Amino acid sequence: MFGRSKEKQAPAATTTVSLTKEGGKGRPTPKRSEAQARNRRPLVPTDRKAASKVAREAAREERARMQLALTTGDERHLPYRDRGPQKRFVRDVVDARRNVGEYFLIIAGVSLVVSLASQSLGSQSLLIATTLLIYGMLAVAIADSFVLSRRLKRLLAERFGDDLERGLVGYGVTRALQIRRLRRPIPMIPRGAPPR
Repeated sequence: MFGRSKEKQAPAATTTVSLTKEGGKGRPTPKRSEAQARNRRPLVPTDRKAASKVAREAAREERARMQLALTTGDERHLPYRDRGPQKRFVRDVVDARRNVGEYFLIIAGVSLVVSLASQSLGSQSLLIATTLLIYGMLAVAIADSFVLSRRLKRLLAERFGDDLERGLVGYGVTRALQIRRLRRPIPMIPRGAPPR
């Protein structure tokens, strides 16, 4: 009734069909119960002291690798906030120039000591001079940070186009406010050198 009549059907093909899949895994699929049993682990380890000791040791090794990477510049083990070619470029731009912000902390510390000494001596003019010096350095550091941020935006757009990570300018300005010897990752290029 429905379908083709027997006379019109094509004769059956005599080719053999291969049951193995080309590019397959080469073994049968495991039963679900076997796979679940293999993946089953207790939520709480049986020996909690040993497990916590192993976890502490792994964390200690990871911190040691990060510390070494911060002093050698090894990109693979840097903390996430310092990884990538864009962050490295920002670090190189900042490290290649003299930044007013890196001297601000030194001058502010010296001014604080002088102002404390001037209070004990009763010298009002020295106290006013150190206060003006701190505020003047702060204003110059802010202006220098503004100039650096504009320069970073321009250089990043030239080098990487519009596909930029977020926070690169803030990363560079924060690095510029640190004393050069205390920066981590350490500066990898000398002053005045072009960025890598």
